[in-house]
Amino acid sequence: MDRAVNSDTVSTADTEGRCQRWRNCVAFWLLGLCNNFAYVVMLSAAHDILQKQESQNTTTPTPAPNGTSIEIRNSSNRSRYDCNPVSTAAVLLADILPTLLIKLTAPFYIHKVPYGFRVLVCFFTAVVSFLMVSFSSTISMSIIGVIFASVSSGLGELSFLSLSVFFSSDVLSGWGSGTGAAGVAGALLYSALTQAGLTPQVTLWIMLVVPVILAVSYFVLLVFPHSFPQWRCPEVSQSLSRGLNSEERRALIEEDTDTDEDSEPALEDQDDKHIGPLTLTEKKYIIMGLSKFIFPLALVYFAEYFINQGLMELLYFPDSRLSHAEQYRWYQTVYQIGVFLSRTSLFCFKIRKIFLMSLFQCANAVLLVFAVYYQFLPNISVVFVIIAFEGLLGGAAYVNTFFFIREESVEREREFVMATATVGDSLGIALSAAVAFPVHHYFCSL
Repeated sequence: MDRAVNSDTVSTADTEGRCQRWRNCVAFWLLGLCNNFAYVVMLSAAHDILQKQESQNTTTPTPAPNGTSIEIRNSSNRSRYDCNPVSTAAVLLADILPTLLIKLTAPFYIHKVPYGFRVLVCFFTAVVSFLMVSFSSTISMSIIGVIFASVSSGLGELSFLSLSVFFSSDVLSGWGSGTGAAGVAGALLYSALTQAGLTPQVTLWIMLVVPVILAVSYFVLLVFPHSFPQWRCPEVSQSLSRGLNSEERRALIEEDTDTDEDSEPALEDQDDKHIGPLTLTEKKYIIMGLSKFIFPLALVYFAEYFINQGLMELLYFPDSRLSHAEQYRWYQTVYQIGVFLSRTSLFCFKIRKIFLMSLFQCANAVLLVFAVYYQFLPNISVVFVIIAFEGLLGGAAYVNTFFFIREESVEREREFVMATATVGDSLGIALSAAVAFPVHHYFCSL
């Protein structure tokens, strides 16, 4: 009888454990989706943002002799590539530089900010970004809105990847798949809604529901461990835990009269060394060890976003039934589909050799540079295939990098390591935007 009761208890516990794991995995999937959504939408809207503002700023009504008015437009768009006067890389820079700044500095101080407050900041900055861009009347106002999206995305990625160490490794697969889905959902929804006749402004208003879903996923859906420091600093929680452990050890030592008194301080100091906060020296050594992961990931994203924001706008096919703006939006959509598929692949298999993906991505970039200059690609379908492959490489590099970082780091360092490694993709993206500016200017002058 007792054996049957125990069996039922174990079965119930296993069921609850599986349910909780799936719930957390779904929560991280939604967090990944919502965190990257604004970032993706801003890049998908980059062409429209610039086209709208430039048309307002460069179109001036001039009285004609017969009393009517004519429009004089900026002639900088007479290139065979139908360029915007300002590259979409300008939007990319506004979208990535704040993120890069956060990722470079935050690992050294973000542990002093409770996770609950971080998520609230992500929520409010995402809302502000959608509203500012939708109501913008100048390029500068649009760029400021994009910066708010960048702050939300950068702080969110750093925080949620650090947060994943408090849960099972399944949540990392959910996060990767969710960030990939953000690309598909963001780019596809924006493309579909605008092509259906909605203005970019109304489309951005509709997407205000996304920050709300992020907040609900974190505060309602996610099942936290009992000791999780939601509204207090993790460092304070560690200190309290360390203090309790020290008192327990001291009580046990006092009860054991045969214990050598001289060994007590050494034992306690040694334990504190392994459970206390990381020192600055330790963090420096950890960062040096992370270079084998960060640099290949940065190279993948450098080539990837050089294509996305430096070359995609120039891959223009006048004979296509899609307009130039529609071609750009669907390039982004196809790319994001590739990213989603490869980031979801972590559920099925892992790829250790990130440097191979770096080489393939660089080969993609070189191929498309020649394609833009010599215009030898026969139709837009070939570009779709190349861009889908580009997305597959980028997504796989991202999710496998963080999986192996988590697997190879010790528990005490894991939270700091996951936060620090996020700088890899942002560093590559920022460098790509800097290179994309002169490349865009050169091709547009042809």
